[in-house]
Amino acid sequence: MNEDYDVIVLGTGLTECILSGIMSVKGKKVLHMDRNSYYGGESASITPLEDLYKRFGIPGTPPESMGKGRDWNVDLVPKFLMANGQLVSMLLITQVTRYLDFKVVEGSYVYKAGKIHKVPSTETEALSSSLMGIFEKRRFKNLLVWAANYDVNNPKTWDGMDPKSPMSDVYKKFSLQQDVIDFTGHSLALYRTDDYLSKPCIETINRIKLYSESLARYGKSPYLYPLYGLGELPQGFARLSAIYGGTYMLNKPIEEIVMENGKVVGVKSEGEIARCKQLICDPSYALGSTSKVGQVIRAICILSHPINGTSNVNSCQIIFPQNQVNRKHDIYVCMISFAHNVAAQGKYIAIASTTVETGDPEKELKPALDMLAPIDQKFVSISDIYEPTDMGTESQIFISRSYDATTHFETTCDDIKDIYKRMTGLDFDFSEMERNKNDIFGDAAE
Repeated sequence: MNEDYDVIVLGTGLTECILSGIMSVKGKKVLHMDRNSYYGGESASITPLEDLYKRFGIPGTPPESMGKGRDWNVDLVPKFLMANGQLVSMLLITQVTRYLDFKVVEGSYVYKAGKIHKVPSTETEALSSSLMGIFEKRRFKNLLVWAANYDVNNPKTWDGMDPKSPMSDVYKKFSLQQDVIDFTGHSLALYRTDDYLSKPCIETINRIKLYSESLARYGKSPYLYPLYGLGELPQGFARLSAIYGGTYMLNKPIEEIVMENGKVVGVKSEGEIARCKQLICDPSYALGSTSKVGQVIRAICILSHPINGTSNVNSCQIIFPQNQVNRKHDIYVCMISFAHNVAAQGKYIAIASTTVETGDPEKELKPALDMLAPIDQKFVSISDIYEPTDMGTESQIFISRSYDATTHFETTCDDIKDIYKRMTGLDFDFSEMERNKNDIFGDAAE
């Protein structure tokens, strides 16, 4: 291990594995280490089911009704991929898609007044949605048409709303009521809070376009999910790194990040030092250079039934907008099942998550857990969210952010692009990504 590297990466979370792959492809000499014996870090998929019981301290073994333990791959951090989103673009440019198979998530739903409704995201769906009255439907349809045609370079398409106008003014312009504002902002634009209302409307317009374009790709929902669980994603990027000469070491205790004159020069493990010019790591390896900014509660629920009100789909997302549940943050539910090779036949995994606001976090998930009942087995975790306080300019240590409560990877990709820019001084370039965009997923739509 006593070698010199351009980049050392600590931790095998998705963020770290993607950056490791990208740096290897760019010709950097990369060493990637993790104290764990498995890939994925905080975002691992746990198999067999017995390991999940042990991890959460649940006594005994899973009942026979759960099937074989090896049939299970349970994500610790539930997320879907937007079909037209940034992570899919990263998978395409690096061709990691050759190691993965995807399925389209079958539905996207929103909670309103005690019930869940399918999220309308096309003009046709808007006109038939049970979420709105007839006049609201027309106004919402007008908003969707306006957003789809909005061109930042063509003021004629703005209809009086320049890109810097606050989004709250756009809602006023279309005379939308609070319920419609809730599902537009939280289920289409996928904001976690209402802070976006005072920000430039172009940000929300772009998010609505991303949702609509992702939906148009396959039709059932804008989301994709990999067969065998999210743990396949970091392993795919690890393979990519290895192909380009990256070295991987699991089960490696990290004793010290070695510094000289305030700058990283290497990593000490088992008495040996590997030297490097730059270091990437998850927050757990550099807690002294991070600040805790909140907590996320997640409840992994094993079910023997699909979720009520979803037309018995095998996978879906449900968003509980903050105003509908008297909170400051949304509640999310991701549901996948045996159809994705992550559960035994006839079983479903629904994971509820939200940002913690009180001293009784599990109670905060009650609206979601009530909807999932009856629950065969529940695994509850509370995770601290860390952000780096050191941007790496001097130290050349680049720390990722913890995974938030959202059910998609867009915020994770923003973090990857941010770290890449701080490391290289260059913007992450998506220009090559158009190569195989239309045929890369093959039968994902099946």
